[in-house]
Amino acid sequence: MGLTDRFKGAWNAFLGRDPTPQSGPYMYGGFSTGLRPDRRRILGGHDRSIITAVYNRLAIDVASVNIEHVYMDQNKRFIGEVDSGLNYCLTVSANRDQTGRAFIQDVAMTMFDEGVVAIVIESASSNPNFSNSYDIYSLRAGTITQWYPKHVKVRLFNQDTGRHEEVVFAKDCVAIIENPLYAVMNSPNSTLQRLIRKLNLLDNIDEHNGSEKLDLIVQLPNILSNDRKQHQAEYRRNQIENQLSNSRYGIAYIGSTEKIIQLNRAVESNMMPQIEYLTSMLYSQLGLTASVFDGTADEKVMLNYYNRTIEPILSAIADEMKRKFLTPNARTRGQSIAFFRDPFRLVPINDLAELADKFTRNEIMTSNEIRQIVGMKPSDDPKADELINSNNRKFEDSSQAMASEEEIPPEEQEPAQDDYEQM
Repeated sequence: MGLTDRFKGAWNAFLGRDPTPQSGPYMYGGFSTGLRPDRRRILGGHDRSIITAVYNRLAIDVASVNIEHVYMDQNKRFIGEVDSGLNYCLTVSANRDQTGRAFIQDVAMTMFDEGVVAIVIESASSNPNFSNSYDIYSLRAGTITQWYPKHVKVRLFNQDTGRHEEVVFAKDCVAIIENPLYAVMNSPNSTLQRLIRKLNLLDNIDEHNGSEKLDLIVQLPNILSNDRKQHQAEYRRNQIENQLSNSRYGIAYIGSTEKIIQLNRAVESNMMPQIEYLTSMLYSQLGLTASVFDGTADEKVMLNYYNRTIEPILSAIADEMKRKFLTPNARTRGQSIAFFRDPFRLVPINDLAELADKFTRNEIMTSNEIRQIVGMKPSDDPKADELINSNNRKFEDSSQAMASEEEIPPEEQEPAQDDYEQM
């Protein structure tokens, strides 16, 4: 498609027509704010607890795996990448504000917080509601606010106005991804929600203990048997409060017959054991360990973490995008959405040398592919791009040399040293 045809049939989700420059009283094109408006913010008190750290760790690990628009052969084997706008959004730039990796992280964070996320085509070559043949220019992650039989209302950031807006889309044009771990993370009575409620209660107790209240009881010598004595006690309490608040160093005086009893001691409860129990249960249900978060997990622990936790999330994202953004004709021709994780990322350098020898000796990877994993520049030697076993090549060269010696006639061969001695 030429540049003229592209702009002629371009479609925008917010405008519903050709994208045109925004004009208005603002010098730089629209609404302004001191904070980044498109950034995902965790609501419901989650940001005050450790839950945000769990969300962020999972989202970073999900975004670290490459999701690409690829070609597959008849046996579902990877052939190469598709040069399309969808692949550009997933690998380079998803929209004006996010890279491909930041976009996937935003999708994961929204899915963990809300339980479901909508990936919306922000702009395309034609309207997806009326055409199956279109090229995607930008994607955006949004929150579903209303559900209809065939449509959904999505709240997402409008990059032209700088504000969040609600737009209705057909379900056939929106990738609706539900959290595979919904029963553990988002269900009302799930382990994560119970942990959030316990952490919020603990925060309230800490705020109460850390307030400016002294929690004192003043024992007066009089018996508070009638209203007059109670008014005298109230007056005495106000006097002590005024002395403490108006004093430079917070000093007050009492009578010789009065006594101060301090109550601001630590509150003893079973809150912390319950939080520790729910935290350990949540980690076990999510396939997490403390070593995953502090970076001390070995290969087996990380492999279990990726297979049990990260892989279902990536599969949900890739399968839904393949179902909604690829037509049946494209899927028939071998196009697909796949994700690839670098298996050598967690391998120590000592073990990498042994793996490199095994992969090249068994003709699985070339020398330049191994050099790329290590971080070295590719070699200019043509043999570095060939799947060969160097040991077998040396053996073949030596065997060929032996075969050439055997082909020499006996009369043309030089006599051996023993033959010279016999002569």
